[in-house]
Amino acid sequence: MKEKIIEKLTEIVGERLLIDVDDRISYGYDASFGQYMPDYVVQVMSTEEVQRIVQLANAYEIPIYPRGASTSLSGGPLPVHGGIVIDFSQWNQYLEIFPDDLLIKASPGVKTGDIHQLAEEHNLMYAPDPSSSSICTIGGNLAENAGGPRGVKYGVTKDYVLGLEVVTAEGEVIRTGGNTVKNVTGYDLTKLLIGSEGTLGIITEATLRLIPKPMDTKTAMIIFEDLYTAGKSISKILTSGVRPSKMEILDQNAINKVEDYAGLDLPRTAAAILLVEVDGDSDVLMKELHVIQQALLEIGVENVQIAKTKEEEARLWQVRKLVSPAIVQSGYTKISEDATVPLSKIPDMFRKIDEMKKKYNLNIVVFGHAGDGNLHPTINTNMRDADEVSRVEDAVEEIFHYAIELGGTLSGEHGIGTMKKPFFPKEVGEAGMLFQKAIKQALDPKDILNPGKIFPEAGEKRLVLKND
Repeated sequence: MKEKIIEKLTEIVGERLLIDVDDRISYGYDASFGQYMPDYVVQVMSTEEVQRIVQLANAYEIPIYPRGASTSLSGGPLPVHGGIVIDFSQWNQYLEIFPDDLLIKASPGVKTGDIHQLAEEHNLMYAPDPSSSSICTIGGNLAENAGGPRGVKYGVTKDYVLGLEVVTAEGEVIRTGGNTVKNVTGYDLTKLLIGSEGTLGIITEATLRLIPKPMDTKTAMIIFEDLYTAGKSISKILTSGVRPSKMEILDQNAINKVEDYAGLDLPRTAAAILLVEVDGDSDVLMKELHVIQQALLEIGVENVQIAKTKEEEARLWQVRKLVSPAIVQSGYTKISEDATVPLSKIPDMFRKIDEMKKKYNLNIVVFGHAGDGNLHPTINTNMRDADEVSRVEDAVEEIFHYAIELGGTLSGEHGIGTMKKPFFPKEVGEAGMLFQKAIKQALDPKDILNPGKIFPEAGEKRLVLKND
């Protein structure tokens, strides 16, 4: 049968079918963990090609794994059951803006950074800004409902998708939504598909909403002597009457990692720093920062440093961008999580993570999107040290369970994928999981669309760090 599948796939994509072992190996991993071998890799360039491949897979009941730039931190595109990897990264030719309608249309392989650039050329903004925007694809962003620093004010990917073109599990092409902000015709299939990790349908085109680009920005760095006050300050700022466009937090470990890496003259002894950006009319930005300063004074926070120039502002945001490369400089594996908690519970989560550092003797760095409670506890670990890996799994498991206890969630923007599926029932409950499985069964009865993701399989109880 394999020869027949190869023959049919060759008819569809020609030389863009990859079957050599070395090619297939390179499609067996992403930015998370595990190594799996797909049977076939196809680089698609059109909706028709995707449609024909899905029809073939449906007929032979072959698993399909959509894949963008493989920046997923949750194992979203991993071909855990072999099958066909559909590589969208080469399909990046279609990117068209309609400035009078404040929308942009894109094929799934378009880089998110290219969408930002085109929008800005028309004095508009595509608000979602994941940290990997220079390399990640819009298709991957849609699959995982990506966020970013601007989420505190502007929301996440699902808030900017007006419509989708989708290939169903049976190989039919449907369109959801449209070209208008208001659309309540039938079920909101667009929202259902965003964040579904390619398990309900394969997105082949997106219509995205744009907004006017803010006229100006101003940034302040707030320095804290203890983590509890840093966490408390977040709610204080957000209830001050000012809505920042970005709020990013770094704990002392993160600060020192960046300072070691780049030498930016950061306050090494600070328990944490908070980077706050406000945007809008130039005439009101300083007033907004002064409102924030006054609110912080009420809880004893005085060390607020406002960037005086655009160069200083850029340097402050460079601090945030350098956290990940600074962490991986050690050469060990970086395990990035994104548990999200209610704003008032951020101090509690900080305290819990500090407890985990000591309890399990781990190097945990905490940073993240403070304004929406989306924290990134990040651990450097030696994957060859079985004892340390076990301690990492224990620590992360406790962090996940605690986030849920606080009324939070397993994932704010990375998705569930393979990494977090053992904990999925803990958050949604057995009835909630069965309800979601029923949707999956209805839309993908043969379970060919990205199988092995989101829902735990029998016996899965641990964080998936390695492929057994």
